[in-house]
Amino acid sequence: MGFVDMIKKSVVEQFSGNISVWSLLISLTTAFLISIYILFVYKKTFTGVIYSKGFSLSILLLSLVTTLIIQTISSNISLSLGMVGALSIVRFRTAVKEPVDTGFMFWAITAGIMSGAGLYIAALIGSLIVGILFIICYSMGLKMGNKYLVIMKYDASIADAIEHELKKNLKYKVKSRTVSKGMVEFSFEMELNDRNQKVIDQLSSVRGVENSSIISYQNDFGV
Repeated sequence: MGFVDMIKKSVVEQFSGNISVWSLLISLTTAFLISIYILFVYKKTFTGVIYSKGFSLSILLLSLVTTLIIQTISSNISLSLGMVGALSIVRFRTAVKEPVDTGFMFWAITAGIMSGAGLYIAALIGSLIVGILFIICYSMGLKMGNKYLVIMKYDASIADAIEHELKKNLKYKVKSRTVSKGMVEFSFEMELNDRNQKVIDQLSSVRGVENSSIISYQNDFGV
């Protein structure tokens, strides 16, 4: 037997196994449990405006479908080649709005690959550790304080006094300052806590301040 024939034989033998029903059920169950855990972590750390049920279901499907693909590829060489050809012509155009969502999708795919390959313990322990570490990092980020956008509109005659009081009591980042017809519209970012809230309330009650608004929003910004 030549060298080429030995390689062909080893490759065919590697992909000539049959899919066991119990193996398939265990793989799908493991992938399902991990995907439920991923959804729990995603919902626990969600910071967007609208929670998407469709994206949550897609995480579940990604994990389960990836498990089936890996089981198919590892069992039959002809089916694996057909699967690769079928996937190569599929074009995905759905835009992922949040960068973190991409990470959760890769997490679900990785869980499906490991479950389909039979690495059940590694998949469960690895996903558990990833989820715990991510929640810890998320909690540490929350303790740093949420950012808010404050918009104040006041008479130009008290502008210096208002800005002096803000600089003395608050740590903020200026976004915009507009002067129009004797009125000043001042926008800045800040971390909101009880002390800062009291300062804003006191300034809002000063004569000459027309109105003030505090808006919560997501922004990557450091002071």
